[in-house]
Amino acid sequence: MILLSIHNLSLPIEDPVLKFLLVLVIILAAPLLLNKIKVPHLLGLIIAGAIIGPNGFNVLSRDSSIVVTGTTGLLYIMFLAGLEIDMGDFKKNKWKSLTFGIYTFTVPFVLGYLGGYYILHFSMLTSILFASLFSSHTLIAYPLVSKLGIAKNKAVNITVGGTMITDILALLVLAVIVGMSQGDVGTEFWVKLSVSFVVFALIVLIVFPIIGRWFFKRVDDKISQYIFVLVMIYLAAMLAELAGVEAIIGAFFAGLALNRLIPHTSSLMNRVEFVGNAIFIPFFLISVGMLIDFKVFFKSWETLEVAGIMLVASIGGKYLSAIATQKTFRLTKEEGKLIFGLSSASAAATLASVMVGYNIILSETETGEPVRLLNEHVLNGSILLILISCTISSFISMASAQKIAESDNEDTVSGNTHEEESILLAINHEATVERMVNLGILIKAHSNTEDLFALNVINEDKNESSVKNAEKLLHQAADAAAAADVKLQALKRYDNDVVNGVNNVIKEQKITDLIIGLEDEKGFSPSFVYNLYNGYLQNDDVNVLVYHAAQPLSTIKKYAVMIPENADKDAGFFHALLRVWNIARNSGATIVFYAPENIIDILQKIMKKASIEAEFIIMSTWQDGERTAAQLKDDEALIILMAKRGMKSYIPRMRLIPELLNRNLKDNNYLLIFPFSEYDKNSPEIRSVGNHGDFVEIGNVIQKIFK
Repeated sequence: MILLSIHNLSLPIEDPVLKFLLVLVIILAAPLLLNKIKVPHLLGLIIAGAIIGPNGFNVLSRDSSIVVTGTTGLLYIMFLAGLEIDMGDFKKNKWKSLTFGIYTFTVPFVLGYLGGYYILHFSMLTSILFASLFSSHTLIAYPLVSKLGIAKNKAVNITVGGTMITDILALLVLAVIVGMSQGDVGTEFWVKLSVSFVVFALIVLIVFPIIGRWFFKRVDDKISQYIFVLVMIYLAAMLAELAGVEAIIGAFFAGLALNRLIPHTSSLMNRVEFVGNAIFIPFFLISVGMLIDFKVFFKSWETLEVAGIMLVASIGGKYLSAIATQKTFRLTKEEGKLIFGLSSASAAATLASVMVGYNIILSETETGEPVRLLNEHVLNGSILLILISCTISSFISMASAQKIAESDNEDTVSGNTHEEESILLAINHEATVERMVNLGILIKAHSNTEDLFALNVINEDKNESSVKNAEKLLHQAADAAAAADVKLQALKRYDNDVVNGVNNVIKEQKITDLIIGLEDEKGFSPSFVYNLYNGYLQNDDVNVLVYHAAQPLSTIKKYAVMIPENADKDAGFFHALLRVWNIARNSGATIVFYAPENIIDILQKIMKKASIEAEFIIMSTWQDGERTAAQLKDDEALIILMAKRGMKSYIPRMRLIPELLNRNLKDNNYLLIFPFSEYDKNSPEIRSVGNHGDFVEIGNVIQKIFK
């Protein structure tokens, strides 16, 4: 032991304060230093782990605290992959994901088996397990790709879906080989494994969403919601282990289960990503680095031979699989590279399989040495594989992801001929503030980082209590937006009339969307209806949204969207439609459109370019839609595209909508959207459509249809 003069501490450091401080300094310094030389900080954390770990300078031991936190980081990576996946695109690309999963499992498996059986002369059982090490992969570069804003790219979607398939297959091979090595593979084994896996999947994918929806409805505390998410991750991981598969599969399934309950733009999603990327995932990378022992590669040529075959089978197999996927589905060259980059890293499942195989002793030699299913050369070779594969994955993923992100930005700029959106929240009641902020964040474009406003109008008498109440409400709104990492501009205005105050701010700030919240108990009061039709709707070039929230947005399963005849001929139709699309894409909820046949045709054309979870039902008459709306179930919400008198889609019965909603939908969420009736004089084209990177494809289609 080397004694240190400070506090007489020895290496490895055991003092918890100093230990945690050192890890935090590494997590802080790695990105700051490596970003300057364009080296992925993920790689820096792995190398740092190798340097300070037991096989390096032995500054820190890879004890239970590192393992527990690192395991959480690994589960976090898989959970985020399932959580951030776009379910609409996932279903659209499911066959592509399945094809890629088969490619990326089969090709490395075949190469690994040939190398193990014919070159290294392993037994057939050992060769099969050896080959399965290269079929799985860890999405170690996923946080990097997600940070660049291309998590919804087709290549990423295909890779994430394929990861689930190939990891399940690889871990099933592990379970079978372990069973065969212990001589207990028979009908009972296969039935037990199949039934337990199906039961696990059903519990996580069906029961977890029910529990989550119940919890989020009743618990508003933000800390409790985050802890609940952690509980779900570990519970799913434990159920996966009980079912006979690895915990990472459980974490991925947990992400899929909570996908629709944690909107991508919500404050909870921001917390989940922040804590994971700041603490847990870096701990995992450091813990992986601590496994690396460079000395073993100089002790035995056989280790280097095994490591070389492992690298060729794994990296070569993943490359061939990515190229095959690119050619099969005619993806771009950069998308093919991104698939290779994401899928080339071997860490989690590979390490789990190696450790299991290494710990299985088949027999003993004459000298008493254990004969293991996977020998120490494979164990040491896997460490080199982890280091090199993670290095390749980090560099390739970062390079290709940056090029794709830059290409997307160029497309955005080229289509950005319209003015930016500006959303105004007219807040007046404390109970509606957070709900309105959440809706504003849900409908806004991702590129809109500053043009979200909250306004409270104070009566001209400047009553002190009114001023304090306004400050309280605006502060509450700013906090709710900041929790989702969104900047909100708080506005106070003195005016003798609320409607005049709001209308003046609309003109001053060039507002494109006005959101007004309804109180739960009052709903559409006579005074509100009067102010709506005779005040707010007098702004001809503003999209007006009237929102009633009876439950959190995240707990809504399905939205019914009613669109009247001739709505597509109104000036603001596509602007309003983009808001509906944003709700679907950012919340993951299913949208059921009730509209005339010609409008359904337009929606289906848009769907081909920008998938959401949607169903289409032809609405023969407006009364049919009203009857459907009155029969909404729990956890379902209503969106109605309204119209002002004089617009082509206006129907006199629309005046009865407030009464219908007050009577039948007191316990449901609903949103009335009044599209603007005239184009902005300074922007004669379709405003705010196609100028945001996340929905540029919608804009292109809409503009063609409109022309």
